[in-house]
Amino acid sequence: MAFESIAHKILTTGAERGSVPAYAVRDGDRWVTTSWAEYVSQIRDAAKGLIALGVEPPMSVCILGTNQPEWVIFDVAAMAIGAMPAGIYATNTPTECAYVINHSRSPVVLVQDLEQLDKILIRRSELPGLRHIVLMGNDATDADGVMTWDEFIAGGRQISDETVDTRLDALGSRDGATLLYTSGTTGPPKAVVLPHEALAFMARVLIDIIPVGPEDRVISYLPLSHIAEQVITLITPAVSGHVVYYEKDIRRLAETIKEVRPTVFFAVPRVWEKFFAGVNEAVSKATGVKKVLADRAFTVGRRYVGAINRGATPGAWLRLQYRLFDRLVYSKAKEAMGLDQARFAFSAAAPLSITIPEFFAGLGLQILNVYGLSECTGLCAFNRPAKNRFGSVGTALPEVELRIAEDGEILTRGPNNFLGYMNDPQATSEALGEDGFLHTGDVGYLDDDGFLFITDRKKDIIITSGGENVTPSLIEIELKTAPIIGDAIVIGDLRPYLTVLISLDAEAVEESGLDAEAVEHAVQAAIDETNRDLARVRQIKKFTILDEPLSIERGELTPTLKVRRKVVRDHYAAEIDAMYG
Repeated sequence: MAFESIAHKILTTGAERGSVPAYAVRDGDRWVTTSWAEYVSQIRDAAKGLIALGVEPPMSVCILGTNQPEWVIFDVAAMAIGAMPAGIYATNTPTECAYVINHSRSPVVLVQDLEQLDKILIRRSELPGLRHIVLMGNDATDADGVMTWDEFIAGGRQISDETVDTRLDALGSRDGATLLYTSGTTGPPKAVVLPHEALAFMARVLIDIIPVGPEDRVISYLPLSHIAEQVITLITPAVSGHVVYYEKDIRRLAETIKEVRPTVFFAVPRVWEKFFAGVNEAVSKATGVKKVLADRAFTVGRRYVGAINRGATPGAWLRLQYRLFDRLVYSKAKEAMGLDQARFAFSAAAPLSITIPEFFAGLGLQILNVYGLSECTGLCAFNRPAKNRFGSVGTALPEVELRIAEDGEILTRGPNNFLGYMNDPQATSEALGEDGFLHTGDVGYLDDDGFLFITDRKKDIIITSGGENVTPSLIEIELKTAPIIGDAIVIGDLRPYLTVLISLDAEAVEESGLDAEAVEHAVQAAIDETNRDLARVRQIKKFTILDEPLSIERGELTPTLKVRRKVVRDHYAAEIDAMYG
């Protein structure tokens, strides 16, 4: 067969890997692994179960839940038989779940547990096309049309392997493979249709850039409904064979990292910001010789990395100090975080202050900023270990083109681009030009060496009443390097000056022991520090500390922790107006 899909790669190559571990789940205080041979058998059984439920190409099926093996098994099984799986965020409301099921016309939905099942049952009368509900586990329920995982698997036992293989071999490179419902910062989500060739391309090209193999360990903890997590947990293991450790409770992430000691770690900026704040907090509490040693170590680390970043060779004395502090400080800091065995570390999904990757590089942990959208299978630009430029998101992937439009918008074209938005030809034509370039909606620039720098979302650029164009994200990411600041939302569109809403990091505030007045002084100090590097018209004049952190539940954050600016502005309209009164 000329074309080999991800599903085909997993079922064929996976079977050849035999007893090598494919994934691991927590069982009390230990991790239990499952082999590739068993993983492949589980996918085949789920594929038979779906066929028995009447799923035909190119139907869609939905998955509602957090990260656990059944999510991925069901997903790959659906792709293998020509269906298109669509993930639903576990934080979605019943109404949002119903929207995805109806929009995708899914006859089957897989749900994590009875709590998630309730979301579907509440809206069952509004789901005319939904025929079957499958639970990831075997919780007892007497609800009509609901089956346990074991019942689902048992239902497919009369389906032959040949039937699955016939479906698998019929997959075309340009057939729809999966649906990704954009979490969206405005309006209802759109369904991104990715073809099989885009997933296969991404797996092949990433493993060429980042040599990952069966000995590597990753943690699956970000929402599997998001393309970034699918690339790490589902797509690239088809080629690399690395072991996936499933963590379905993100509140246990810090503990899990220390247990698993991942060799490859992907995080959104908020996670890296917390690591950064934690190290700085520990240093601030050090006294005496430990304090002097830590301060000196981080100074040496910054100088060492600065020299390398300038293309210079660090001097002999600096190299000697760096090796010494690596043994005394850097290695211990990485071990305390659980990242002492990390060979590759990545950041994506939102801007990250240049201060943070520079700091961690000084510890010997290189964070590679990468960039992409669901519409380009998660990635179009990538910093390489030997070709990394701080502040950028890297250069174009092989076979991928990057271009900057006249208005500064970033355009990209390649085998990773999507087919379009399901049931939305107008939005598709707006996103994909006649020349095949995807309009990303982000603004940025390419330097002389082809490194891409992101400025902001095109629609988020602020134009003050004085006509000054301001990029809010560049200000916000610097403010968020302060440990107690969880989120910062710069305000100023059609206003005479800039202000900012501050959402505190409750955990950091509690650990700091600061009272309300001290917190306010700390926020002002962070603003003053940021303002020092800004032109007067871009400086923050006033701020308001919100009574509670921004939340996914109130719609202020997407499931991947991006701020929904319009929602925040609407929720805090009175507080914003007060800063201009």
